[in-house]
Amino acid sequence: MYALLLAVIYLAFISLGLPDSLLGSAWPVMQQTFSVPISYAGMVTMIISGGTICSSLLSERLTKKLGAGIVTTGSVFLTAAALFGFSTANAFWMLCLWAVPYGLGAGAIDAALNNYVALHYSSRHMSWLHCFWGVGTIISPYIMSYALSASTWENGYRTVSLIQIAITVILLCSLPLWRSPNQKTATAGEPKKVLGVRNALRIPGVPQILLGFFAYCSMESTVTLWASSYLVRTRGVPEDKAAAFASLFFIGITAGRFLSGFVSEKLGDKRLIRIGTGGIAVGILCILLPLPSDLSALIGFVIAGLGCAPIYPSIIHSTPSFFGQEKSQAIIGIQMAGAYVGATFMPPLFGLIADYINIRLLPVYLAVLTLLMITMIEKTYQKIGRNGSGKDC
Repeated sequence: MYALLLAVIYLAFISLGLPDSLLGSAWPVMQQTFSVPISYAGMVTMIISGGTICSSLLSERLTKKLGAGIVTTGSVFLTAAALFGFSTANAFWMLCLWAVPYGLGAGAIDAALNNYVALHYSSRHMSWLHCFWGVGTIISPYIMSYALSASTWENGYRTVSLIQIAITVILLCSLPLWRSPNQKTATAGEPKKVLGVRNALRIPGVPQILLGFFAYCSMESTVTLWASSYLVRTRGVPEDKAAAFASLFFIGITAGRFLSGFVSEKLGDKRLIRIGTGGIAVGILCILLPLPSDLSALIGFVIAGLGCAPIYPSIIHSTPSFFGQEKSQAIIGIQMAGAYVGATFMPPLFGLIADYINIRLLPVYLAVLTLLMITMIEKTYQKIGRNGSGKDC
């Protein structure tokens, strides 16, 4: 039963990643379909992220009341319905409308599952589970790339929606496993009293980790949205190939999380985060190199992805250790909200830079966000007074 529930959670993490890279992969063509400026992709992501912020902040109450199994199942169904709605859109405002349930579903599942795994599984499983998120982000650009070359972008969204519906059915069938007395439930380590956002923000180190997480997710989501357009407009890569090449970033994340799972307990979360930030810096430098070949940029996206690999799972996994298990659901919920604040405003901000200045500034923009991330995470360690090494962190 334990192995079966773990397999279901792995599948749920795939469902988390499936929608995340669709818009960036398809936007060069969708922009032409709706006859809107390139920066309008940022409007869609802002609405999606706004929904995730709301549901992340409510995740503590939802998970406490309903349990992680029901929250996860309902959230995947909500994103499936939203993706199918995207496939039926014939005007830009319809994309904005369907972005609302898309965001609400994504935020709730993210916070509930991450806290569940942080409480009940080792850092190894956290890395590997987020590796499966990367599997989802790799699969969907290839689905979209095939759809762009063989039919239309609408069919790409429709295909991913059908996959999400199938995952919803599996999750629905798995609900008895989540409630089984032989398993730890999603609310096993939670307090009876809800901590709330205001009280969580008063805890030393929480504001700093929120800013660090904000910067990291801003950087990751900016690459997700603009890597394909960057390759098309600055490197002259064909649109269908750019959609596939953009997935190199996610291949780097996925491979890195698979590898970090083998060393996470030995190195500890703090060391993994520092190694990761170094990898991001090297990757950005490769993208910046003004070489006539596309190879340096493509390698740069892979290296940056490898650097990103341990950062998200390590920050989440260390949360119960740093701040206490009874507080982890509330803190992880606002971490998710802070992350999506970055995803809401920072990719659209770069869209304006691309429109009014130059899309070639993408690697410079990423470098600034990386510097902010490093600074805030180091200040977090200073505030909480922990060394960040060992099995607990």
